[in-house]
Amino acid sequence: MSSGDGATVRLHPATEETDRTVAGFGWRSKRAAEGGLRAETPDELIKLVVDYLKQETLTPLSGLGKFLIFGITGSIALALGVILLLLAVLRVLQTETGAFHGNLSWIPYLIVTVLAGGIIALAAWRVGRGPAERRRPEPETGGR
Repeated sequence: MSSGDGATVRLHPATEETDRTVAGFGWRSKRAAEGGLRAETPDELIKLVVDYLKQETLTPLSGLGKFLIFGITGSIALALGVILLLLAVLRVLQTETGAFHGNLSWIPYLIVTVLAGGIIALAAWRVGRGPAERRRPEPETGGR
């Protein structure tokens, strides 16, 4: 069977000679290349649709799930490491230095708080300068 644009469409294994590429996009699925995308009965059509939905939804979601698990695990590990390092800095300032006794005992807490704020600011700056910066649209500069 020939369509209006001159490409042939294979509707059944016994008809015509080739499958055409999908709407001129120049790509074919693996099953289309093997001739497996023709449904002869309603049951086959339902199976074809279910297989397609699995391919286009479940497979990408499983990859996303792995990405999220590794990302969340890494974030938790990094957060715990930073908290332990800040606690270590606080303990060093309190016990190993002789300058923060009496009325000055609050200064190590202030130093660690400022250090934690610097780490948070650095993280926020890097998030804004990473992939988010490349996706942000350029501001329009008019001659007005």
